[in-house]
Amino acid sequence: MKLFPSLLIALLCAACATPALAPPPTTPPTTPPTAAPAPSTSAPAPTAAPPRITLASAPRETLEGIDIDRAQRRVLTLDLTREPNDIWDRIRRGFGMQDVPGPRTERFQSSYLKQPAYLDRMFNRGARYLYYIVGELERRGMPTEIALLPMVESSFNPNAHSHARASGLWQFIPSTGRSYKLAQNRWVDERRDVIASTNAALDYLADIYERHGDWHLALASYNRGENGVGRAIMRNQAAGRSTDYVALELPRETRDYLPKLQALKNIVAEPERYDIELPYVTNKQLLATLPAPVGIDLATAARYADMPLDEFLAFNPGFNLPAITSEGQTLVVPADRAETFAAQMETFKRSGKHWRSHFLGRNETLNSVAERYGLTVQDLQRINGLPAQSRPPAGYALLVPGPGVNLADALAVSELLPASARAAARIGVRIGPDRKAHRGKTQAGRGKAKAGKGRLAKTKGAGAPRRAAPMKKQSRR
Repeated sequence: MKLFPSLLIALLCAACATPALAPPPTTPPTTPPTAAPAPSTSAPAPTAAPPRITLASAPRETLEGIDIDRAQRRVLTLDLTREPNDIWDRIRRGFGMQDVPGPRTERFQSSYLKQPAYLDRMFNRGARYLYYIVGELERRGMPTEIALLPMVESSFNPNAHSHARASGLWQFIPSTGRSYKLAQNRWVDERRDVIASTNAALDYLADIYERHGDWHLALASYNRGENGVGRAIMRNQAAGRSTDYVALELPRETRDYLPKLQALKNIVAEPERYDIELPYVTNKQLLATLPAPVGIDLATAARYADMPLDEFLAFNPGFNLPAITSEGQTLVVPADRAETFAAQMETFKRSGKHWRSHFLGRNETLNSVAERYGLTVQDLQRINGLPAQSRPPAGYALLVPGPGVNLADALAVSELLPASARAAARIGVRIGPDRKAHRGKTQAGRGKAKAGKGRLAKTKGAGAPRRAAPMKKQSRR
């Protein structure tokens, strides 16, 4: 009997220690026991979720007006497996140089962004040439930042000419151009030729890079010259200092050179950050190169290509004269017009309306040549880029029209050729009055000089004649 109360107490304690049963769920589970793994498949994929979740929940930070969250999203969504959207996308993918941050870069970036119209003109000029330049960079394994270098050098103007006589998109000086086989004569200046100068510039940059093993030093050498940068490196080595580009003592122009390129790289890398809209440039071949028939003038070629003359010359900026009279020259046209243009070239060859070269005879003058070909002397001079009172020597090749040629076409081209082309056309030409025509005046001048000498002798010692004598020497130079 004593055990009964004890047993009753034990049962009551056990009942109190047992938790109450949970109420049934409001939504009964529908997944059968065999489908237990299903919940893991319906959950978000763990590889895709972290970037989105992180970016969505991260605070939006800014650094000097730059939206960091936005920049991160852009980097994370870049898909290198798809084809580039346009040439700018393709350029971004090939960036391979270390950045050059700092106050200089910020200053030039601010300067560019304050001139959106200038940036737009420069980007649109480059649209014609970028596909070829980028393709050559990729073929050589070079960083595509270099495709933006003509913006620093020439604003993508193939007719740019500096006071140091540098010319073209890549601003070759005459001596370096000759070293890289760029023809420079009366007829052509390949420093302005887009295809030839691009190949030469990339060859040159590759050579400098091979010497330094550093793209910053290679670009500095392109601007300053290899010897100038080499001396700066040796000075730093002797002083035990770094030989990096930013540590070298270089002229201001060279210290600014890479920051300018970096500023443009930043803008091209993320134009939306700076509220800049880059012009759409398709990632397709835009240029086609065809052999030029001998005797064609550039205005006729422009008509065959169905292009305005100024636009055709922008595709073919290397010519110094308005017509082609030698073998081996080429013409560049838009790729979508190449087939029609080639057919028109065959028609031209059969037309017989060709320009030609006339080699000046020993006793010939511009007057006699102009009369022979039915021209005025002024038109002959304009076609050949010669100023008034020019006296070409015997053997000088003059551009003259053949039968049926339209003179107005060549004159129109001559008006659009750059000043550097006209200067090249004057190579070997003396400027001044014809000696024969002015022989009588010269003899009279000598007589006056003798008479003047006698008068000076009478006033010797007065002082004024001694000051006048040097002026006479200057006037004869």
